[in-house]
Amino acid sequence: MAIQYVIHGDDMQLVEITLEPGTLVRAEPGAMLFMDAGVELQTTTGGGLLRGLKRALTGESFFITSFINNSAQPMRVAFSAPYPGKIVPLDLREYGGRFLCQKESFLCAGGNVDVDIAFTKRLGAGLFGGEGFILQRLAGDGLAFLHAGGTVIRRDLAAGEVLRVDTGCIVGFAESVDYDIQFIGGFRNALFGGEGLFLVKVTGPGTVFLQSLPFARLADRIMAAAGSSREEARGIAGFGDSVLGSFLGGDTD
Repeated sequence: MAIQYVIHGDDMQLVEITLEPGTLVRAEPGAMLFMDAGVELQTTTGGGLLRGLKRALTGESFFITSFINNSAQPMRVAFSAPYPGKIVPLDLREYGGRFLCQKESFLCAGGNVDVDIAFTKRLGAGLFGGEGFILQRLAGDGLAFLHAGGTVIRRDLAAGEVLRVDTGCIVGFAESVDYDIQFIGGFRNALFGGEGLFLVKVTGPGTVFLQSLPFARLADRIMAAAGSSREEARGIAGFGDSVLGSFLGGDTD
């Protein structure tokens, strides 16, 4: 049964899903915004103890939350994006029933979608991939929702077509896409280019979703701005303390 949904908002979006009686949707803990009275929350490992432990070892939550409509009427539940960006609806039937995404990108999925941990095939992708070598594999014939920061771009790559992307800017890609890490090359490029030492190399065929504002980049900018503000405030306070100290000490020359 197809999921009925509405995406609200522009920069801070939420997805409102209508659950038919007996159906459910899974989501990462903390993503829920509201749910109707007939929706029941059930927290599980999402497939046994081993799967929960595997998520915990890779930095994810041990549990995954299911929202089940146990009433006789359609009920609604909504999930909100954690930071500015876009929610991407993903019909897995369009991608052969399997799709890989960065672990921070998954928001929620229908009950007929299995959510599991996947690993990149190459060591270089794991060590220098920006967001790590751990991905989430979505498998099934239902609908899933991803969240991406900033603006989202979809690229449909032909067989053998190569795209090089800043590390962290990939939201997800079809399993048919080859994913690797490539050294940017050149001493000056590496040190002064401002783009880091490595790029993600994706090779078609298949679909790739990109984001213009990865959360790590947003967090770095916020921390840098906060640090600058503290330094400015400290400088002004220091100047004031110096003037006040001179005045109280009688040093008016």
